[in-house]
Amino acid sequence: MVGLKLSFHFVVVLYVFMATCFSDNNMFPSSDEIQKLLNSLNKPPVKSIKSPDGDIIDCVHISHQPAFDHPLLKNHTIKVRPSYYPTWINMMNASKDGRSSSSVTQLWHSNGKCPTRTIPIRRTKKEDVLRAGSFRSYGKKKSTSVAQPSPIDVELDVRRRYEFAYAYTRGEFYGTIATLNLWNPRVQESNEYSLAQIWIVGGDLDTIEAGWQVDPELYGDTNTRLFIYWTSDGFQRKGCFNLECSGFIQISNKIALGATMSPTSVIYGSQYDITIIIIKDVGSGDWLMLLNDEIIGYWPSKLFSQLSGDQSASLIEWGGAVANSEAHGHHTTTQMGSGRLPNQGYKNASYIKNIEIVDASYTLGTPDVNLVMERGCYEISTGINDDWGRYVYFGGPGLNTNCP
Repeated sequence: MVGLKLSFHFVVVLYVFMATCFSDNNMFPSSDEIQKLLNSLNKPPVKSIKSPDGDIIDCVHISHQPAFDHPLLKNHTIKVRPSYYPTWINMMNASKDGRSSSSVTQLWHSNGKCPTRTIPIRRTKKEDVLRAGSFRSYGKKKSTSVAQPSPIDVELDVRRRYEFAYAYTRGEFYGTIATLNLWNPRVQESNEYSLAQIWIVGGDLDTIEAGWQVDPELYGDTNTRLFIYWTSDGFQRKGCFNLECSGFIQISNKIALGATMSPTSVIYGSQYDITIIIIKDVGSGDWLMLLNDEIIGYWPSKLFSQLSGDQSASLIEWGGAVANSEAHGHHTTTQMGSGRLPNQGYKNASYIKNIEIVDASYTLGTPDVNLVMERGCYEISTGINDDWGRYVYFGGPGLNTNCP
């Protein structure tokens, strides 16, 4: 268990707050520095769409996206389709097998759509950079000088601790598929967050992540948003959220990473979910991401050292995480999932269902899993049935009589 705690703490969401990180001389960035960063992130759009939640979605030509600022991708040829597409993906797309809610959309869709050969990118604003508390590390997770975190409650960020409820499996994997229940958990403090996601881990350096999150510091609101993350050096310098740096290559003109998802589930009411597939392309070694039946894009193999080429993932995790700042001298009331504990079941607790792994023959399999949780605060349970396959219920309310 301690060994797993080490690996999971190494791949959790870790943000930067310290103003001393702003520049080499510990000064806040100048307006020119901020504008230079914004210019590098916000590419000239073909079209812009104002979302009802206040976001600006820029439709950027697919060949002008931030990915191609990466030195390893300067002459990259965009792959619109993978070299190998497993038959089970085609069957899922053809049958619309009910894994996820077709009614889930993104708010900006109500005001327009991006043309073909463009991709939608959430525009980064000056306020986003200033709110993050770090100029050089905007859009990244916390970098730390700690090579291997110590077990259990390692303090990589003195302002917050991180709490989890997740299932995991170890082995050799070439992908995973899972359907994530969509909620809008309450987040108590502006420097806290709540998320549900899939983690794919290679060795101790490479991580690919995808799911939904509520993160006021990153986005400036408490909306439920789709996100991805990657790192290739254990969260030191390489990698970022969404398209906040060069790396992930997007090909979809329908889905904006970091944009608000709607609707979200209601206690005792309608339930909504999304299906995420992450799978390694046999021919290229790239890692492909699909949302429901839409190919969003891929992480090129050359970004990684331990997930590159024909190398498999060694660890996959499914579950949730919360940042707890203990701002008032006690545990946060930030919710995970629906804010209900797993024993309350369907329409109350948050679920991840139809959890499957992809083996070396690109066959789907039901994993055996182990569980890690913060008892009393955020918990997780698991089971198998004919309708949901392998599933977990997870989450919790945070502060309560069993979580002081």
